[in-house]
Amino acid sequence: MEANDSLKRYTLLVSCGASFLTPFMGSAVNLAIPSIGKEFHGNTFLLSWVATSYILASAAFLVPFGRLADIVGRKKIFLLGIIAFGLSAVLCGLAWSIESLIAFRVLQGIGSAMIFGTGMAILTSVFPPQERGKVLGINAATVYTGLSLGPVLGGAMNHNLGWPSIFYLTAFIAFAVLLFTVLKLRGEWAGARGENFDLLGSILYAVGLVAFMYGISAIDSVVWAKYIMVVGLLVLIAFVRYEMRVEQPVLNLSLFAKNVTFAFSNLAALINYSATFALGFLLSMFLQVVLGYNSQTAGLILLSQPVIMALLSPLAGTISDRVDPRIVSSWGMAITTLGLLVFCFLSKTTPIWLVVVNLGLLGIGFALFSSPNTNSVMGSVEKRFYGVASSTLGTMRLTGQTISMAVVTLLLSIFIGNVNLNTANPELLIKGARTAFIVFTVMCFGGIFASLARGRANVGVQ
Repeated sequence: MEANDSLKRYTLLVSCGASFLTPFMGSAVNLAIPSIGKEFHGNTFLLSWVATSYILASAAFLVPFGRLADIVGRKKIFLLGIIAFGLSAVLCGLAWSIESLIAFRVLQGIGSAMIFGTGMAILTSVFPPQERGKVLGINAATVYTGLSLGPVLGGAMNHNLGWPSIFYLTAFIAFAVLLFTVLKLRGEWAGARGENFDLLGSILYAVGLVAFMYGISAIDSVVWAKYIMVVGLLVLIAFVRYEMRVEQPVLNLSLFAKNVTFAFSNLAALINYSATFALGFLLSMFLQVVLGYNSQTAGLILLSQPVIMALLSPLAGTISDRVDPRIVSSWGMAITTLGLLVFCFLSKTTPIWLVVVNLGLLGIGFALFSSPNTNSVMGSVEKRFYGVASSTLGTMRLTGQTISMAVVTLLLSIFIGNVNLNTANPELLIKGARTAFIVFTVMCFGGIFASLARGRANVGVQ
């Protein structure tokens, strides 16, 4: 039965509120990285893990919590996630060392997994297929609004109130979303109620992913990293073999084997986020460490990209209801590739107006890719797989973000070593950033073909 208008409205508001949190905090924290490094005397390796630890924890737990939500109820897991996210944000603000901050960021990542393994699935459960592209576009616009406000508000708060204020504001928003959800969002959604939860598969998945991604990130800094990476890969192989034999797996691998649209849409998302996520981290360091801008000014410079994304995402989502999402998102990937190529030539003499214009170009690319690609994924599966599909897509996003940060961490450690940012050689920092952009451009170019290879999407599957 179709949901009534008030339930649709409240569901969209709750989903948008939750979707605002992570991008706002992530883009705001990027502006605070130099300040955190200065206060805690953190080297570049540890500072990169302020971002990476959160993303990796989210990626490791997204699929298990998405599956659990399908069984016990998506709203239950969503509420627990909002609580965990808000409390851990408060703890991050109270952190007394960079190690404690990283630990609290892991807890925050687990809370984020509970939110984003369920929020998109709830939204897709409530709205019918013919409205899905439109609401996913609105939801994506909220994500990009968070990305827009993050650099400006986060940069200003860091400059005037200190970096902990960013976490306190995030906690306040989380508890506001929690209150609204409890008071207004009636009902529960569980597409796989009564099925078994695959605990062993969940453990293998989380352990394998964390070990593998940590090994890649730390391979140039930690002597044991390459062995940890190999162990992680072996555990992931064991996970795949185990999941193929389980009747009710945590991750239904047949969705990849039998559903071309689902498989290649997720691959396109993985490539896109691998190639683009570290952009804010790199440009924040370039603007502050190399060019000497304060965090407030750097935030304003970074604003053009998310503003364009927020403005165009609803339109891109609506277009994907009428035009094959594969075409729209592939054009987005191509424009993103062009924007990354421009940044391969970044230098001290690059005019700021060119940085701003190119960020706007990247914003167009991101907007055209994101919501149509999400529409492809959610429209290619049956309702009982909404939680798994949502969390799988989220895992592709977060795994891509982890890969992106791993590439940057590895390249910066090669070019400048594990030194404090205030002693880093600006020329070497620029060389490391340019090399990262070259890698990302090549990856994104390959992503165009992954996006096209999915075939014509069957948006509207029930």
